[in-house]
Amino acid sequence: MNDKAMGWCLVIAVCTGGWLVQNGARDITPPVPSADQSFASGPLGSAAAAADPLPPSAPQRLRIPYIDVDTPLMGLGLARDGSLEVPPAAERNLAGWYRGGPAPGASGTAVVAGHVDNARGPAVFYGLGALHKGNRIEISRRDGRTAVFTIDAIEVYEAEEFPDDRVYGSRGRAELRVITCGGGFSRKGGYRGNVVAYAHLTGVR
Repeated sequence: MNDKAMGWCLVIAVCTGGWLVQNGARDITPPVPSADQSFASGPLGSAAAAADPLPPSAPQRLRIPYIDVDTPLMGLGLARDGSLEVPPAAERNLAGWYRGGPAPGASGTAVVAGHVDNARGPAVFYGLGALHKGNRIEISRRDGRTAVFTIDAIEVYEAEEFPDDRVYGSRGRAELRVITCGGGFSRKGGYRGNVVAYAHLTGVR
């Protein structure tokens, strides 16, 4: 799953960024996480007590109040080349979760991802890099429960340095990764990396 999920991020990097190219790119690139939001600066978010994992149930909607994200979630499978399918690029407010892995709130590391932009402008996770440790992510599930996650860190990686095990590995509790493209941007090749928000389950409503 690690290599396949990483491949999906690279597909997004190739397919997006047209809006930035049309508008001169560099002065309007998405926010980049600051160094004090990384794991290296201290585990502010991870200090929040972990809640017990929930039984598996498909997610339906994701909210990140701090950056005004409120998006439906579609299930994502694998494409023929083994990479993860992507949400339709034309849908600017749509994210997806990898249904071949844990459901958000269940034990293990759930993966949610979406576009940072499309040819018309910013998309669902354009502001992901502006998050802070301690911000919350809420996911409404089919069973009527809302899984509440607390952000532990936000990090950015160049594609060739993407740490598969760190991002996708299980930590023995219910965790969440929210991923989009980011990092450096080139007019020729698009985004050169990914922004990753790390979070763990801290409550249920």
